[in-house]
Amino acid sequence: MLRVGLTGGIGAGKSEVSSLLRERGALVVDADVIAREVVEPGTPGLEAVVAEFGEEVLRPDGTLDRERLGSIVFSDRDRLAALNAIVHPLVGERMRDLVDAAPHDAIVVYDVPLLVENGLADDYDVVVVVDAPVEVQLDRLTSRRGMSEEDARARIAAQASREERRAVATHVIDNSGSLDDLKAQVDALWEDLTRRAGSAG
Repeated sequence: MLRVGLTGGIGAGKSEVSSLLRERGALVVDADVIAREVVEPGTPGLEAVVAEFGEEVLRPDGTLDRERLGSIVFSDRDRLAALNAIVHPLVGERMRDLVDAAPHDAIVVYDVPLLVENGLADDYDVVVVVDAPVEVQLDRLTSRRGMSEEDARARIAAQASREERRAVATHVIDNSGSLDDLKAQVDALWEDLTRRAGSAG
């Protein structure tokens, strides 16, 4: 099994690369997606969140009101710690289950936005960094996500720098060009990952 850490700055296009890798046969493990799954209606995770924070964090349809919960936890470190104590173990368990069920020769891609910030590079056999110039990130964040330029710049500045990410990368995907160019780079990456997985097995 080849463990691949996939990361990139906000607006760099990591999600697109993740999708392309999934199309080529990778098992993509996305902590953000799993964090949503473990608190869906009917799950023990949602029950635990409601027991801790009360019914007011539910929408009328019984789903979790993330905005309401966010307004509670992000201004109170203790409340955030309480939420993390519920969600993080469930996410970790679900990720382990997914990986344990994968074939021994699988290429497992972990989608980790804060890989560099949290010092996780050594946890993976390969680290893939999706990179784009700051001007490209800004354009995507303002035009596609509707952020103000000031907000977009603040979000970019709060993350690791391009240089810090590239320093831990075994592969850098330049996502400043066309989709065809991106696909060609992902094809080359997939060829290398497949070769590594084969030699590891």
